[in-house]
Parts: sequence; structure tokens; C-alpha cells
Amino acid sequence: MNKNTLIGFLLMALVIFGFMAYENYARTNQAEELRIQDSINSVNAMKEAKKAQLKQAKEEEEKADTLNPLYNAYKGTASTTTIENELLKVTLTTKGGQLQKVELKDSTYKGREGGNVVLFDGTDQTMNFLLDGKTANIETKDLFFTATAQSANGVTMHLPVSNGGLDIIYSLKPNSYILDMDVKATNLNGFFPSATKTMQIEWVENMKQQEKGYDFETRYSTITYRDIDGDTHELSVSGGDEDEDEFEEQAKWIAYKTQFFSQVLVSDAPISVKTMSSAALEKGTGYLKTYNTSFSTDFDAKGVKPSSFHMYLGPNKFSTLKENEEIIGSTDDLDLQSLVYLGWPVVKWINRFIFLYAFDFLSGLGLHMALVLLILTILVKVLVFPLMKKSYLSSANMRVLRPKMDEIAAKYPKPEDAMLKQQETMKLYSEYGVSPMGGCLPMLIQMPIWIALFNFIPNYIQLRGVSFLWADDMSSYDDIINWGVNIWGIGDHLSLFCVLWCASTIFSSMITTKQQSYAMTAEQQQQMGMMKWMTYLMPLIFFFSFNSYSSGLNYYYFISTLSSVLLMWWLRKTTDDAKLLAKLEERHKQRKADAGKKKKTSSLMERLQAMQEKQMEILRQQQEAQHQKDSK
Repeated sequence: MNKNTLIGFLLMALVIFGFMAYENYARTNQAEELRIQDSINSVNAMKEAKKAQLKQAKEEEEKADTLNPLYNAYKGTASTTTIENELLKVTLTTKGGQLQKVELKDSTYKGREGGNVVLFDGTDQTMNFLLDGKTANIETKDLFFTATAQSANGVTMHLPVSNGGLDIIYSLKPNSYILDMDVKATNLNGFFPSATKTMQIEWVENMKQQEKGYDFETRYSTITYRDIDGDTHELSVSGGDEDEDEFEEQAKWIAYKTQFFSQVLVSDAPISVKTMSSAALEKGTGYLKTYNTSFSTDFDAKGVKPSSFHMYLGPNKFSTLKENEEIIGSTDDLDLQSLVYLGWPVVKWINRFIFLYAFDFLSGLGLHMALVLLILTILVKVLVFPLMKKSYLSSANMRVLRPKMDEIAAKYPKPEDAMLKQQETMKLYSEYGVSPMGGCLPMLIQMPIWIALFNFIPNYIQLRGVSFLWADDMSSYDDIINWGVNIWGIGDHLSLFCVLWCASTIFSSMITTKQQSYAMTAEQQQQMGMMKWMTYLMPLIFFFSFNSYSSGLNYYYFISTLSSVLLMWWLRKTTDDAKLLAKLEERHKQRKADAGKKKKTSSLMERLQAMQEKQMEILRQQQEAQHQKDSK
């Protein structure tokens, strides 16, 4: 076989084997393509089946939705409508058929930004009505209402339910802060179970910060309610992180209260409260607390009688609350005025029947609130001046008798003579007709007044927004310096009226302590050393407590303390110690003369005198025996 033949056979073999490899590769690719195509066809078939299934489910769901009595209520677009009267402008939203914004039109009350006060806006507040039906449950906050029968001061929010509906009828009473709210069923006899007698209400709100001082306003913000027995309760005013109560109690009304404004829900039928909670919100957010209340009340499923409510949306002003309570016209004593906190029972009576009328009368004359506080300070000082003078004269009497007290102290220098020294000192007081406790009475008399105004002034709304000297708002602190960073114990500012009051209190304490020292022996002064330092320390404690308080309150305490200092200075300047001592000596002689005369005394008095004399005789004998023992 020659070379050419061999090459020919090799080429033929390559062609044959190459063709066979190609055929095998082609068959393999064709099989893979068929397999892939089969997979694609299978997936497409599954997708088509899924689409058909989803389409069928959607059609069934839509068919079921059309049978849902609330089908139309789930569809809609939120829109707003506004009603108003002379004092209120109320915006309502069709989403939930509820209040969206409440604005006070009275220019007397200004918001933090300078406009009108807005109690809440947007999603700040939600009032959700919950009713259980046979086939569907109503939860109004998720449903769309239709605004019907609208007028300038009223509107009906209609919720379509099957062939009937649920209506929430809003109406503002003329020249008032009262919004009437009726909830009524229409043609819903078959929607509710026959046992339906009540509806559940959930009321949630983030309370706006309306005042300058977050801490101070938080202190006076709370949920308040009045039970059916006529007692008013507060959930909490501590300003803590959270306070929550679970209870079964019936109430006439529930109020969401801040320092100067309230939203009160008054029900014609008793409210059965389930839970109440109050959670503090972070400073700087523009809000104070989140209030959350869950309660139930009567509901007529047949629609014969509506569930009627009245909402007070306005200021915590005593006279305004009283007037609007009369406008509501309830047969019950609602006592909405209790939203203005006036203190504990005794203090409350002082504020209710004295200071409230005095403040209203003077402010009604058009006087500036700083002048009103000054006049009241003068009136209080005039009333207590006789007692104050008596207190001063009691201290002055002790002062001029101090030499005689020193003689008694020198007569009984030893500690074991303390009882005898005390008895002779008391005998001295009795002979000269003076009382070491005479200076305490004015302080006891003034203390209820001090506490009464402590509770009254921060809650007196007429102080709100009133500027005086460097204070831009007498209902809040007067931050003459504000460093913007919170420091524990003092806050982020320095209140000048608080500084002035604390300084005047220290000065007054120094004068009082010095005056008392004149009437004390050296030993008594030593014993009173710690008490003296306490009197100096108290104003410093007051400073840390009152730096964030109302500048009006600190202003009153300052001028009250300053006037007391001036009165004490005047009494000291007009008192002649020589004449006072001569008067006491004359009284001493007269008492001795009277003692020499026979007086008819009761048997009880005779026994007391005899017991005292016997006790003194025993003490003298013990003292003499001790002296004899010591001399041996």
C-alpha cells in the first residue's frame, strides 16, 4: 500500500468518525432541547393554572365582599369638612367619621407659635367606635363615612351598612365650647345580634404641649373622670413614664386635661370604664403624654334612641366651665369646675370662695395681673397684720425680759437644774403675762393662705400669656438666662423671680433669727444653732423646686416676703424697748396685786395649783440634798 492510498483511508476514517460524532452530538442537543422545552411548557402550564386559580379566588372574594354589609365602607378617599360657631372651629374627616382638628377661635388664648390654640390636629387624636355584628364587625377608624346634612355648625357622618347605616351626628351649640355627638343606627335590625346593648369606645390622643414649660405643664396634665357617685378622680399627675389602671367603674364623664385646656366627653348614659393609661412623651417632641381610655356605654341597635355625648373643648377657666355645664343641661351635677385644681379640701374652700372671687373681681376691672397680685398681697398683709404685730410684740416682750432670764440661767447653771430653771422661767412668763409661743400663731394662720395660692396661681388661666417686666408669660417660668442644656436639679434656665424670692426669704430668715436670738439665753441660742442653719437652707431647697414654676407664683411670694420684711423693720423702728419694759413691769405689779386678793377658784384649779406647788417643793428638796452631798 502506497503512501497516497494510506492517506486516503485515513481521511475517509476521519470523515466517517467525525460524522458519527456530529450525529451523536446533534441527537444529544436535540434531546436536551426537548427536555428544556418540556420543562418550559410545564412551568407555563403551572403559571396558567395558578392564574386561573387566583382569578377564580379573586372572583370568589369579590363575590364574597359584595355580600359583606360593610363592602362600600371599606372603599373611599378621606376628605374633610368643617363646622364652627363663635368660639370653636372643628374639622372632621370622613376616614373614621371623627374629629381631626379642633381650634379655639377666642383670641384671648394664643398657641405656642402665636396663632390660635389647636387642641389636636391630624392623627393626634382617634376615637374608635366598635360594634359586633352577625357577619361583620364595625370598627369605625378603618371605615369611610360620607358627610351629609351639613350646615355651618353641624354635620352627619354616615357609614353605609347594607341597606342602612350608622350615623354620627355632630352639632356645635351656639356661643359655647360644647360639641354634641349622637351615635345612631338606621335600618340595622338584622345586622346586630339580639343581645347587642352596648358599644365599645377607644379614645387615644397625644396631648399637645401648649405652654412654654414642658415639666410644669406635664405636672398638671392628667386623665380625670367623675364617677356616678359624684366623686372626681385623677389617674395621675406625677409626670412619670407611665401610669395605667384597669378597673370596672362607671363614670359620668372623662376628661383629657392639660394645665389650661381640657377635652371632656360627657355621656347621657353611664360610661363603664375598662382601662385608662397615661404615658409621658419625650421632651422636645411638642407633646406631653399619650392618653388611652377604653370604655363602653349603652347602644340601641334598633335605632330608636341614639347614644348621646357632649364634648367640652375649651379652657380650664372656672366660670367658663360652669357656664358650659349649664349649656349641656344635664340633670346630674357634673361639676366640670373640678378640672381647675384648687387644692386640698380646706385650701380648696379658701381658693373657691375667697381668692377666685377676688382675682376675678380685680382682673375684671382691667387691672394688670401683676397689679392684681400686688393688691392681693397688700390685702392679705392687712388681714394678718394684727396677728403679725402680736407676734412681733410677743418676741419683743421676750427680748426685754432677757436680762431676767439670764439671771435665772445664772442661778441654775448645772444640767441637773434644768427642770427648776424651766419652771422658774415659765413662772416669769406667767408673772409678766408673756407667751413664748405667741410668735407661732401668725405663721399657722398664714400657712393655709400660702398653700392656697401655691395651688391657685399656677391654675389661674388669666395669667396665661400675660407679660410683666422680663417675664413674657406669668403662667410659666421667667428664664432671664437659658443655656439650653438640662442640668439635674435646676433644668435649662434661671428664673429671676425665683432667685429674688429665695434671696428675700434668706434675708427675712436672718432678721427673724436675729430677733429671736435677742429673746434667748446663750444656752438657748446654742441649742437653736442647727435650726438657724435650716432656715437658711430652706430657701435654697425652694430654689431647686420653684425654678421651673410659674413666674406669677414666684412674683407673689417675692413681694409677700419683701412686704413682711418691711413690716418687721417698721415694727422694730416704732417699738421703744424701755416703754415696753415699763409696761410689762406695770403688768407684773398688777398681777401680784391681783394674786394677793382672794379669788374664787374651782376645785380643779386648786388641785392643779397644789400639785404644781408640791412638785416644785419636791424638786427643791432634791436639789438641796444634792448640793449638800456635793459639798461633803
